[in-house]
Amino acid sequence: MPANERINPIRSRIAIVEDEPDIASLVVSYLRKEGFLTEAYSTGRAFLQALEKRAPDLLLLDLMLPDTNGMEICRTLKIRPEWRSIPVIMLTAKGEESDKVVGLEMGADDYITKPFSLKELAARVRAILRRVSGPAPAATIEVGARLVLDAERHEVRLDGRPLEVTSTEFKILYLLASKKGRVFSRDQILDQVWGHDKIVLDRTVDVHIKNLREKLGPAADVIKNVRGVGYKVEE
Repeated sequence: MPANERINPIRSRIAIVEDEPDIASLVVSYLRKEGFLTEAYSTGRAFLQALEKRAPDLLLLDLMLPDTNGMEICRTLKIRPEWRSIPVIMLTAKGEESDKVVGLEMGADDYITKPFSLKELAARVRAILRRVSGPAPAATIEVGARLVLDAERHEVRLDGRPLEVTSTEFKILYLLASKKGRVFSRDQILDQVWGHDKIVLDRTVDVHIKNLREKLGPAADVIKNVRGVGYKVEE
C-alpha cells in the first residue's frame, strides 16, 4: 500500500503475529467484533510469506516467536520501501523500559505489555489508524538548501535523494519544520503526532529525534534541542 494512501480505520486489515493460541484467539475475536478484518499468524515465517501477497493496514507483533525475533520482523519491514509505512504495535511480556526503547528504535509505533486490556488494545489500534489515515498536508517544505519534506509522498529528501524514514519520524520532522524556529515541548509533539488518547513513554520523542538525526547525517543540526524545553528546526 502506498504511504500516502488513505486508510479507513474501520474495516482495516489487522495482522496478528502471536504464537500463543489463546491470546491470538482472544485478540482476533475482539477486533472482529470491533469491526476490523483480522489475520493471525503463529510464526514470523508465515507472516512474511503472506506479506509478499498482501500488506496489512497495521501489525500487532509479538516479540517472542518460535522461529524468529519480533525485532527482526520489525527491522525487515522498515528497510523495505513498500512495507515501511505499515504501523507496528509490539505485544510482549517484556516490560523493561530498555526493551520498549529498542522497539521504538526499530520503528515500532507503540508497545503493549502482556497482560493487556483488549479494550485498550483496540483503542490504540484506532488511534494509530486515525493518525495514518488523517488528511495529508498539501505543502512541500524546504529546510535550507539541502532538505525537502514532501507531504504528498510522505518523503524526506536530502540533496535530492530520498531518506528512509518511518511515518512517525516524518510526522515529527514535518511538525517541527512547518514552524521553523518555534520550540515544541515533548508533550506538544506527542499531542500533535499521536493525539491525546495515545499512551506513550516519556522517552518516545527523544528516541525518534535520535533516529532522525542519525538518518539526516550532515543535515542533522537542523534539529535543535532546547534544554529543558523541547525541540525546534532551524535552517
